[in-house]
Amino acid sequence: MERTSLPDLSILMPAYNEAATVELAIKRVLDTEFPVEEIEVIVVDDGSTDGTAELLRGDRWPDQVRLTRHDRNQGKGAALRTGLMQARGTYAAVVDADLEYDPADTARLLEPLLDGKAEAVFGVRGFESHTAFSFWYVLGNKGVTMVANILYNSWISDLMTGQKVLRTEVFRSLELRERGFAIEPEITARLLRSGARIYEVPVTYAARDREAGKKLTALDGFRVVRTLIRCRAR
Repeated sequence: MERTSLPDLSILMPAYNEAATVELAIKRVLDTEFPVEEIEVIVVDDGSTDGTAELLRGDRWPDQVRLTRHDRNQGKGAALRTGLMQARGTYAAVVDADLEYDPADTARLLEPLLDGKAEAVFGVRGFESHTAFSFWYVLGNKGVTMVANILYNSWISDLMTGQKVLRTEVFRSLELRERGFAIEPEITARLLRSGARIYEVPVTYAARDREAGKKLTALDGFRVVRTLIRCRAR
C-alpha cells in the first residue's frame, strides 16, 4: 500500500561503486529504531560501474526506500544535493553506503535536534588505533579541522565526518555547490557562517583502506582548505 503521510526523517545515502555494502547499509537503516515515527531512505547511485545500480533495482524494497541514479559519476556533493532536493522529511541525515559508520548511530544524532538543543548534529569519530585508516589520514583530518576552527573561530572536533543530521529546511538554505568530498567542509562552513549551533555526538567508525575502496586522497585535503577559505570570504 502506498503511504500518504510525510516522513519525519529523510536518510540521504550517496553511493558510488558500493556493490559490496549498499544493500546491507540500507537494511541496517531499516532495522534501526529511530525516535521518530516515519522515515524514508533516498539512495542516490552516483553513476556506479560495479553493478551497484543493478543490485539496487533487483531488490524489492519497501515503499520507504526511494532509488535514483546519476547517468555518470558527479561526486558525493552532487549526489547529496540530488537526495536533498527529493527529501520530504522534517529532518535530513547523511548516511554513507560504505558502512564505515554505523547507521544505528543516526538515531542518537537525532535526539539533540528533537530536544531543541541544536540545529545540526555531527557524529564525531574517535580515531582509535583499530578504527583509523592511517596516521596520515588522521593527521590530515585533524589538520583541516584546525584550519576550520581558526578561520571560523569555532571549536569542532571532526570537520570531515560523513554522519550529519540537520533540519531539512536548514540543510537546503546552505546554498551548497561542491560536487565532490569538499561538500563536507562546505556544509560545516556554511553552518558556522550562519551562526548555527553544531552539536557533536561520538559515533562508531571503522575506516576502509584503499583495497577496500577508500576514495579520499591527499588532493582532497587541498580542496577542503580551498572550500573553507572560499566560504569564509563570502
